[in-house]
Parts: sequence; structure tokens; C-alpha cells
Amino acid sequence: MKMFMLKFFCIVALMFISVLAGMQLANDGIHKMKGYDDPNFQNAVAINDNGQQVKATFLGNEISSHDLDEKKKKLEEISAFNVFSSMGKKISEGVSHASETLINLITE
Repeated sequence: MKMFMLKFFCIVALMFISVLAGMQLANDGIHKMKGYDDPNFQNAVAINDNGQQVKATFLGNEISSHDLDEKKKKLEEISAFNVFSSMGKKISEGVSHASETLINLITE
């Protein structure tokens, strides 16, 4: 069992390193394919911290904490109803109740 776990973690680490290396090679390939350094070439995600405020850009669109607060308020106002969420809650409550009664029957 110890050898299996050791092999498993080694393979997972190797895959993780391979993914990171592949991402770096792809980035280098994109820069080589352009043939020149373009200052307008944007990263997919950029985070700028100037000490007081953190600004993030995602695919060229700026995201601030104010935008997130507005979206959160809008979602709270809508109070959207998710059928799957309510079904999941009911199922989990039913399974919890059933397991409690089963445990009580077994222990008594």
C-alpha cells in the first residue's frame, strides 16, 4: 500500500509539473509566433496592487470590489430560487434524518 501511494503521488506531481511546463511553452510559443514584443499584449488575468486598492483585470475588463458588491446586492434583491439547490437540501435532510433513526435503532 505504501508503494502504491508513493507511485500515485509521484505520478500526480509529474503531471502537475508537466501541465505547468506546457503552459509556459505555450506562452513562449505565442510570443515567438508574434515575432515582436507588443506592449498591448494583455495577459488573461492581471492583478495590480498599489497599496490602498487592489485592481484586477480579467480578459481586458477591469474588476473592482465595488462591482462585486453591486452584483451581490442585486442577487440578494432578486433572491433567485434554484430548484436543484432546494432539492439537494431536502435530500440531505432526509438522508440525515434516516441515518439518525437507523443509528438510534441500532444502538438501542
